[in-house]
Amino acid sequence: MARKNLLKGLMEAPPAPASDDAPSRVDVARPRYGSGAIGAVSQSISDLKSRAVQEIDPRTIDDGGLRDRLEETTGLAELAQSIREYGQQVPVLLRPNPNDSERFQVVYGRRRVAALRELGQPVKALIRVLDDRAVILAQGQENSARRDLSFIEKVNFARQMQDMGYERKVICDALHVDKTLISRMLSVSDRIPEPVIQAIGAAPSVGRDRWLKLADLLPQDQMQSAINAAQGDTSDDRFEAVLTALTPHKPPAPRTDVPLKGADGTALGQMRRSGTKAVLTLDIKAAEGFEGWLAENISDLHHRWKTGRDE
Repeated sequence: MARKNLLKGLMEAPPAPASDDAPSRVDVARPRYGSGAIGAVSQSISDLKSRAVQEIDPRTIDDGGLRDRLEETTGLAELAQSIREYGQQVPVLLRPNPNDSERFQVVYGRRRVAALRELGQPVKALIRVLDDRAVILAQGQENSARRDLSFIEKVNFARQMQDMGYERKVICDALHVDKTLISRMLSVSDRIPEPVIQAIGAAPSVGRDRWLKLADLLPQDQMQSAINAAQGDTSDDRFEAVLTALTPHKPPAPRTDVPLKGADGTALGQMRRSGTKAVLTLDIKAAEGFEGWLAENISDLHHRWKTGRDE
């Protein structure tokens, strides 16, 4: 009986302390382990609990980590409808809120949490005790594994980490990219003000090279002009609108029309010169077949012209 009671004590969560620093209602606090076989069993049970999917009331979940998406509400209705029909297929990752022992913070999966909150359904979640650095690393690595963040959303993520004082290596580890790419990302964030990025949005089809091109075209004193130009139904459209507004436009080349006349002075058509092109247009009725002869003999005529020019 004593052995049975011992195992029962290992399986049950330890009683919550009475102080304000008590852990969450979900058993995520680090237990005290004994030595020897009992300590090993206790460690194994705690590890199993940390890997178990639990159902959490979405009203007790707060935002956490960095803002990784520029358009968090885009597609949220579709996600909620999918969860309504098929259920939540992938659990989110939460940690106990360090400021409130009765609440949690999202590590990753905030759109799923928002959809389930809208549906009034519990959130299937894994619970981990993580410090702020571990939260950001987990969030960045999960985003990199999904590969659905746009380039500029990754740039925004890297910028937030830099502003918080994280070293370049930590930023690289969080986004699974090398130092060269991180330098280019941070170059974009330094040269394109955040309000411009927010005005454009995620722009999922726009890659690094085009954002760098936009950065080259954007003087700091034109930030408001860029924001005003960010018009369009989608973020990709808004990017194109800003890029077009900032691209210098060359004045149109002058156009000249030269009439083409036959040997007897009959109007055969015209030649239109514009920029680097010259277009010949012949009136087929007036040309009476000359257009076909011209096409057949253009090589010979060109040769005669070159020979006469070289003499």
